[in-house]
Amino acid sequence: MDFSYKNRNQFIAALKRHHFDVLVIGGGITGAGIALDAASRGLGVALVEKDDFASGTSSRSTKLVHGGLRYLKQFEFALVKEVGSERAVIHQLAPHLVLPEKMLLPLREHRGYGSILTSLGLKLYDWLAGVTGKDRRLMLTRRQALRREPLLKKDDVKGGALYAEYRTDDGRLTIEVVKKAHKYGATALNYCQVAQLKYSDRGKVCGALVHDNISGESFDVRSQVVVNATGPWVDQLRAMDKPVEGKRLHLTKGVHIVLPRGKLPIRQSIYFDVADGRMVFAIPRGNTTYVGTTDTDYLGNLDKVVITRQDAQYLVDGVNENFPGATLHVEDIESGWAGLRPLVHEEGKAASALSRKDEVFVSPSGLYSIAGGKLTGYRKMAERIVDMVVGGLPQKKAVLKCYTQKIRLADGQLTNTKRVGRYVAALKKRLQKFGLEGEVATYLCGNYGKQSDKILAKLKAARGEGIHLALLKEELRYGVENEMVCSSVDFFKRRTGRLYFDMESVLKYKGPVIDGLAGLLGWDDEGKNKDALRLETELLEARNFLKKE
Repeated sequence: MDFSYKNRNQFIAALKRHHFDVLVIGGGITGAGIALDAASRGLGVALVEKDDFASGTSSRSTKLVHGGLRYLKQFEFALVKEVGSERAVIHQLAPHLVLPEKMLLPLREHRGYGSILTSLGLKLYDWLAGVTGKDRRLMLTRRQALRREPLLKKDDVKGGALYAEYRTDDGRLTIEVVKKAHKYGATALNYCQVAQLKYSDRGKVCGALVHDNISGESFDVRSQVVVNATGPWVDQLRAMDKPVEGKRLHLTKGVHIVLPRGKLPIRQSIYFDVADGRMVFAIPRGNTTYVGTTDTDYLGNLDKVVITRQDAQYLVDGVNENFPGATLHVEDIESGWAGLRPLVHEEGKAASALSRKDEVFVSPSGLYSIAGGKLTGYRKMAERIVDMVVGGLPQKKAVLKCYTQKIRLADGQLTNTKRVGRYVAALKKRLQKFGLEGEVATYLCGNYGKQSDKILAKLKAARGEGIHLALLKEELRYGVENEMVCSSVDFFKRRTGRLYFDMESVLKYKGPVIDGLAGLLGWDDEGKNKDALRLETELLEARNFLKKE
């Protein structure tokens, strides 16, 4: 059965009917990874998410599958080794979506580490992560560093280093993992919120009362085990089970800003330090450059995390210090996002010093809760918690060992970077007859891989419509029929990234997209108006930093 909104009622019927082995609460990358791992081993899996898949932290990261170079300073060698090694694994699973990226690390006078310590640190980083061949770190002279990036502050640069990372679209990665879990038999639904946990006569958690935020219906989902993978909301769900004792979350906010490429036309991704010593990324993407991140304690509304003017100014100042020719102002920012890191609290430690290692808490009722961790480590996190769950199942089952390292997320034949390149070249030729630019092929492959063929199969511009709008409508149709798109925000923000990286197209096409959704989802005028209001709210929040404080 297709992972389609049109099959939503059948999925809800399945949630009501079956007694699952595992109920996963939370549809971010952690929950999605757990669902895929458990389903692929032969367990019966349900997954519910109160909003859209990847609507929390999992669409608000730096969009890198990286090893955490800065964690070497905190001597977290085991963490760096694991996530560093996982980069290559995830790249192999989705080579169209997880792309190699050389990172430039400028060395500056009177700041940071010198060339010898930097070289040793990067050598250790490569060794821990198992990096070989041309991807190993390369030290640069001052002239070489400035040749690679002429916009750097020339009188301050004394050299540089190149090292290997991977870039991705975190929201797309999450939805691909959810879709793959669905293919392995998991029943996954967005916009289904846990209202109450259910308990057996022995006081063990055995399911949940779930509220469908679209239809308004509530129903029970029964399971042997419940896993709390709700990210920043982990402690809220733990409190639903029993008062939180012992370890708890420490939430920190990370902010990213998106600039028109012309405002910061860097040639490649750069990892640089700012005045307070924090390291910040600047990464080109399409016609934009995005910059981040911050790391500050957060005690506010978990469902409304926004960029303040102070957040934006911090990043603008960091850019202007390192790239003096940019002369940026907050008003130059096109869009941005703010997300929360659900870290494990450590007494006396500042936000930036907290460990990114994941931990699992098991309550007396048997509720499994997972906190901490990084996007890059989602697969290994899932393996660990599913191993625990299998060992704790009340009704024992013979299950397979984890083999998600072999489960490709990319459909079709895109098994390596070369094949991805050949497919993009073929797409470019195919799109030429429609008068579409080459970068459209790069975008389609980067978002959908070989699934782009489904989108293009029915592409035809209506009279007076324009081919770009026609393509957008086919993307929308694909999203509804294959990726459980339920709203224009789902589509513009998490399935296509346009709300961040192509704001102009959102403003231009929001009307036709809402009309298209009305036809596909059966909305009346009230439904269209609700969706339009929600999209306008998201557009305002993406530019919240323009408010004077």
